[in-house]
Amino acid sequence: MSKIRAAITGVHGYLPDYVLTNDELATIVDTNDEWITSRTGIKTRHILKGDEQGTSVMVVEALKGLLEKTNTPPEDIDLVICATVTGDSIFPDTANIATYKTGMVNAFGFDLNAACSGFLYALTVGAKMVEGGTHKKVIVVGADKMSSIIDYTDRTTCVIFGDGAGAVMLEPTTEPGVGVLDYEHHGDGSGEKYLYLVAGGSRKPATVDSVMAREHFVRQNGRPVFKAAVSGMSDVVKKVMARNDLDADSLDWLVPHQANIRIIQTVSKMVDFPLDKVMVNIQKYGNTTAGTLPLCLWDYESQLKKGDDIILTAFGGGFTWGALYLKWAYDGSGGA
Repeated sequence: MSKIRAAITGVHGYLPDYVLTNDELATIVDTNDEWITSRTGIKTRHILKGDEQGTSVMVVEALKGLLEKTNTPPEDIDLVICATVTGDSIFPDTANIATYKTGMVNAFGFDLNAACSGFLYALTVGAKMVEGGTHKKVIVVGADKMSSIIDYTDRTTCVIFGDGAGAVMLEPTTEPGVGVLDYEHHGDGSGEKYLYLVAGGSRKPATVDSVMAREHFVRQNGRPVFKAAVSGMSDVVKKVMARNDLDADSLDWLVPHQANIRIIQTVSKMVDFPLDKVMVNIQKYGNTTAGTLPLCLWDYESQLKKGDDIILTAFGGGFTWGALYLKWAYDGSGGA
């Protein structure tokens, strides 16, 4: 009997209407377009504006678009996994809010928090649920409203992040060589001190003092994060390529987390892979944390062909990192 694998059968994204440019940021904090572009590669990022507009707003729109695109009734969905660090609240899960608002009455859902590696980890979990034979239609979403936890007086972080959501449909296939084929994931909790939120969790609940001290915003020490990111991502990509007899000629696409253009370029160089086959959209969206990988797939969907060999890789706060290898299951169309 042929092995069941999980194949991506559709992808869709959502970005808020409001576009925050480098020039506008320069009116808020001491920076300018040249400084931001040269250091990060980012020109614009999308921001979710409005009262009581949580991450679920973007997740719902991504789900609706994916259902329409794949001609899937909402009641056919078995499971929704939402990778996010900016859920609407500590509980209930954003996935459950979104399944309710999209009419997915037969689905259960849960959130997964692995920072920028979240979508990658969630994709692996979703694939295993499909491979087990118990789930036929699984949606994996990566979404974050990073503007809700960014200090716009701190130019080391506020220029980097944006808001957005991307979702993929996973379905079973027995077609040889199609679907999710391999992965390599790692974690190192010693990285907590370099990229983190001080307050808001059970260790340091919110107080007037913590709010006044601006401890509910992202803090980052860029140099060790950069070093760990390029080392971690390049290492796992090399391992996955070696294990699957892939090289720069046979691998069609590398999809790296969109953290910083310098990180993307360095990883490309370290794995000896041509930059013209690396998916890059950081200039438009910035770092949307768990949203970057599915938004890349959405942007590049029209260029993808059935059978394309693709490796996704990410690195996130904590530290978390990994890579996943899949063969694309359909000839692409649409996209952003």
